Order: sequence, then C-alpha cells, then structure tokens
Amino acid sequence: MKLYMFMQMFVLLLLLFRCVCNICCSTVPDNSTDVLSLLEFKRAANDPHGALSNWNTSTHFCEWKGVTCNPKNRGRVTELNLAGQGLSGTIVDSVGNLTALHILNLSNNQFSGQIPPLNNIRKLEVLDVNTNSLEGNIPDTLTNCSSLRILWLYTNTLTGTIPPNIGYLSNLVNFDLSGNNLTGIIPPAIGNISTLNLLNLGINQLTGSIPDEIGKLSNLSVLELNDNFLSGGIPPILFNLSSLQTLDLGSNTLGKTLPSDMGDRLVSLQSLYLNGNEIEGQIPSSIGSASELQAIWISSNRFSGPIPTSLGNLSKLSKLNLEQNALDTWNNQSWEFLNALRNCSLLNSLSLGYNNLQGVLPDSVGNLSPSLQVLRMGFNNISGIIPPSIGKLQNLTTLGLSHNSFTGTIGEWLGNLENLQYINLDGNNFIGPIPPSVGNLKQLLSLHLAKNEFEGSIPANFGNLQQLAELDLAENKFEGPIPPSLGDLPLLRKLNLSYNNLQGSIPN
Repeated sequence: MKLYMFMQMFVLLLLLFRCVCNICCSTVPDNSTDVLSLLEFKRAANDPHGALSNWNTSTHFCEWKGVTCNPKNRGRVTELNLAGQGLSGTIVDSVGNLTALHILNLSNNQFSGQIPPLNNIRKLEVLDVNTNSLEGNIPDTLTNCSSLRILWLYTNTLTGTIPPNIGYLSNLVNFDLSGNNLTGIIPPAIGNISTLNLLNLGINQLTGSIPDEIGKLSNLSVLELNDNFLSGGIPPILFNLSSLQTLDLGSNTLGKTLPSDMGDRLVSLQSLYLNGNEIEGQIPSSIGSASELQAIWISSNRFSGPIPTSLGNLSKLSKLNLEQNALDTWNNQSWEFLNALRNCSLLNSLSLGYNNLQGVLPDSVGNLSPSLQVLRMGFNNISGIIPPSIGKLQNLTTLGLSHNSFTGTIGEWLGNLENLQYINLDGNNFIGPIPPSVGNLKQLLSLHLAKNEFEGSIPANFGNLQQLAELDLAENKFEGPIPPSLGDLPLLRKLNLSYNNLQGSIPN
C-alpha cells in the first residue's frame, strides 16, 4: 500500500513538473537556431576591419553589431544589417534559418559565391545584397519570400535567367537586378506585380522584346531596361503609364517609331533616355506636352525631319541631347526651334552634333538660357559666321562647333566666355588671326582650332592659359616663331602645330 501511494505521488509530481516546464518553455523563444546561424555566418566571413569583433558569447547576440532583435521579444533576430563593412567570403546557407528576419542587408561588401536559398524566411521584406561579387543563378526559391518589398541584387556577377515565377512576389515595390550578366527574356509574369514602383533590369544581356505586361504596372515610376539586347518596338501600352517619371531604354536595338501622342500620355515623365537604339521617324511634337521633362537623351537613333519647336514648352528642361540622328534644317523656319528653346530657362546642356543641320546659325543662339554650360553642334553643315551674340552665354564651359562650314573671323566675343574649358572649332573655314582675348580664358583645358585658314602669329598670351592640357593648331596658315610662353604651360600634354608656316627655333 505504501509503495502504491508513493508511486501515485511520484506520477503526480512528474505531471506537475512537466506542466510547469511547458509553461516556462512557452514563454522563452527558441533562439538557439538564430545564434548558431549567426556564428556560422561569422565563421564563413572574412572580416579584415573587425566588424564582427563583438560577436562572441560575452555579449548578448541581440547586441552584436548589425543585429536587431524583436523589441517585444529579444529572442529572435529581425534584422541583419552589415552594409559597407568590408566583409568577404561566402554567405552561408544557414542565414536561411533566421526565420523571423524582416531585413537582410549585406550590400557594399565583397561577398562571393551564390545567393543562399532563403525560402524559409517568409517574413523577409528587404533583401539587399547589391554591390558585391555574387555569382550563379538567382535562386528560384526566392519567389517563396512572398513578403518581399525590396529586392536589390544589382552590381554583382549573377548569371542565368530571371526566375519565370517572379510574379509570385506580389508585394514587391523596388526590384533592381541591374549591373549583372543575366540572359534570357524579361518574364511576362513581372506584369503581375501591381505594387511595383521601381523596375531596373539595366546593364545585363537580356534579349527578346519588352513584354506588353509591363504596361499594366500602373504604379511604376521608374523603368530602366537600358544596356541590354532588347529588340522590336516599344510596346504602345508603355505610354499609358501616367505615373512614370524615368524611362530608360537606352543602348538596346529597339526600332520602329514613337507614338504621335506620347507626350500627352506620359504626363509625369521627368527623364527620357532612348539613346543608342534604331528608332526612326520624327520626334513627336507632343513631347512638348510632357511638362515635367528635365532630361531628354535620344541620341544615336534614326530620327529624321525637323526638331519640334514644342520643346520650348518644357520649362523644366535642363539637358537635351539629339546627337547622331538625321535631323535637319533647311531654312529659317526650320531653325525656329532654337528661338523656342529660349523659354527653357534651366537649360544646361544642348547637344545637336552629327545631324543634317544646314544653313546659317541664327542670332537667336545668344538668347538661350544664361545657365547653358554645354553647346555642341559639331559634324553638321552649318555655314556663315558664328553670331557674336553667342558671347552672351557666359556660363559656357564647352563649345563644340567642329566640322561644319563656318566662315569669317573669330570675333572678340570668344574672350567674353571666361568659363570655357573646352573649345573645338576644328574643320571649318575660319580665317584671320586668333583674337588676343583668347588669353583671358584662364579656365581653358582644351583648345582645338585645326584644319581652318587661320593666319598670323600664335598669340604670346597663350602662356596665360595655365590649365591648358591640349592645344591643336594644325593645318592652318600660322607663321612666325613659336612663342616661348608655350613652354611655360605646366599641364600641357598634347601640342600639335603641324602643317603651318612657323619659323625659327623650338623653345626650350
């Protein structure tokens, strides 16, 4: 009987102990996996700057550098942020065991190897491993991280294709894979991620056409597909993205024409980059309706016809690059765009080189924005004299008018442009002497006047141009001695005085 009562009491105590143990254990999270995962991460990492020096048992792991735990429960790691710590090595698979993680940021390090499978981290919202040396494929398992809002894998050496099931990441807001070696097509499933605000797949080796499905991303404000091998036309539905602020499709092989009403539809557009493609036809005059535009870069295409005067409606425009097309002028009216651009008071850079511009450069060039720093019109067939009004553009740093048919002399207007750093007037029909006022251009780095009919002596005050690195006066009619002051230019690295009528000795 005593033995029986003893056994009953023992069983009762055992049950009571088990109950108490269960209650206690239920209030303490299982954090051992997190600690072990972090320590394994540390063992695999090279840490030359000691960023992980306090990752040891004498410090609570929630206080380790870069580690953040849940403020309500210090037992689980919710953020691992070691951006820019000079770490290298591989990212171990055990990182995928940090199942409570919301943010994983290992950007701007030198990690190599592959991206580990992270499919167990269902709460992960931010994955940022940009600017490392990661390689291999993008794991298909990433598409299981359905809470992801930011996925930044840019500037690595990733290969393979974009996972075809990428559309499962239905909460993505920012998606950047640029600067890798990805191949294959852009998966149409991207069009299912209706939350996307930024999509950057630029600087890869993607092929095929731009899928129409991207035109369904009504929240998209940045679309960058530049520097790939994309072909075909630009899907017309893309121009329905009224929230789009940046559209960069540059350096592909896109062709066909632009829709005539594109500017009426892209009402939020600030930056347009279509350079380096095969787009043809005229520049739509509706582009002047996209009133938010600040930068237009559509060089190196096959655009033809006139430059639309509607560009003058873009009061926020700062950069306009139409170089290397087949745009033309043939009479005063076709040059009217230049007069219209005077309304663009913020215009900083105007590049019209390598086109079919003909006729006399209008005097209205001097009415362009006082803020203008870059004016390029080289490699056209512009004739007549350079209007003296150009001297009003006193903030110019670059003046490129080479390889045209300009005639006459260079007036004193050139000396007014005291901020000039680069002048290229090569390959024209200029005559007469170089005005002495050129010696006032103290900021000048490069002066190219070759292949003209300049005559007289080389001004001695060229010695004032102490910043000058390049001086090319070849193939003119200069005569007399080489000024000794040229020998006093401390930064001069290129000097070409060939094919002139110079005499005397070469200065020391």
